[in-house]
Amino acid sequence: MTELASLAAKWPAFPPGTAEIMLPGLAHTAEEMISAIQREVPEYADPRDESYASNVHRSVHQMLRQFVQLVADPSTPREESVKLGLAIGRRAATEGQNIEIVQAAMRTGARVAWHRLCVKAGKGIVSIDVLGAIGEAIFLYIDELSAACADGYMQAGAEMADELKRRRGRLLDVLVADPPASEDAIADRARAAAWTLPRTVAAVVLADRGQELLSPLPALPAEVLADMVRTDPCLLVPDPDGSGRIDAIERGLRGWTGALGPVVPLSQAGRSLRWARQVLALVRRGVIGQRSGLVRCDEHLSTLLLLADENLAQVCVTARLAPLLRLRPEQQETLAETLLSWLQSAGNANIAARQLHVHPQTVRYRLRHLQELFGEALAQPAARFDLEVALQARLLLSEAAPGSGERSGEPAPAAAGR
Repeated sequence: MTELASLAAKWPAFPPGTAEIMLPGLAHTAEEMISAIQREVPEYADPRDESYASNVHRSVHQMLRQFVQLVADPSTPREESVKLGLAIGRRAATEGQNIEIVQAAMRTGARVAWHRLCVKAGKGIVSIDVLGAIGEAIFLYIDELSAACADGYMQAGAEMADELKRRRGRLLDVLVADPPASEDAIADRARAAAWTLPRTVAAVVLADRGQELLSPLPALPAEVLADMVRTDPCLLVPDPDGSGRIDAIERGLRGWTGALGPVVPLSQAGRSLRWARQVLALVRRGVIGQRSGLVRCDEHLSTLLLLADENLAQVCVTARLAPLLRLRPEQQETLAETLLSWLQSAGNANIAARQLHVHPQTVRYRLRHLQELFGEALAQPAARFDLEVALQARLLLSEAAPGSGERSGEPAPAAAGR
């Protein structure tokens, strides 16, 4: 309101009867303004439809009537011109028009109106003093209208962005639902959210930042669906393979910790999110050693598989490593480590010795002990595979045990890839 009062204070004084001089040919002036706008501002040259052309026509006529009314009575409340500017700006935003184009059209119209007055002055209908005052008023009015137009444009833009954000949030909920939503429901939500359905997706789950929730949100590509208000904020990345989007997301997530789920068909987005959550939980527990940045599920699939059901993993350990579990804890650790290294070395004692930093003869001594414990199983491919799985599961379960990552004050070593 202060700005309106300031503009009103600058409004020039007019001699009585000035508005009456402007009335003849007012409708013709409006049509000239519209023609000039369509001729000189390319975006208006070819009206998209009758409704669009009608809005332009109505706005120009309203502007002229309001201006003449202000000349006739400067005390006229200026809120009406602000309303008109706001409406023009909001309409431009909803139609996807550039605000600078709209303001250029206003300036073009003002120039035409000024030219018409100059013609009248040349005919002696308007005095030079009155002409100068009217010219000053025209540009004050256009400034006022342009400012209101910009405000309306920004308001509508913010509202549309908020609405689009809400629609995309609802789309994300549908996509990661378990069980999955129908194809029709997904297609309807995607259209409403202006989101192109991809062939594949990958989910990202982010760690809750607690007291840091007020920190800047990550900078993400526009096509990524995001819901940052969940307890576990998550993203859905469309067609991540070969698009460079994952790299862009990693750059945007600097300072955040998260897990990237596997790339899956769109209909399996919920699974990608579930696996990403599981990996992030393993990071928190210290099973996966990475404590910051984006952890990729694809690099920890064996860990995910072995710990998908920890009770079953423990049953596997107990059943397959029963001879080993009867030994003292110190012996268990030494022989389990040796057996796993030997299995991973394709039964080569020399390679196992190098990995364990011991003499090959030490490995062979331990292998004789293991041969006594497991017998023919060490020579059977299927049994050897079961033993390696059980040894990996034993190691992961040990690292997943409460407090295992904090005992020494150091994070647990990464489990994947062993």
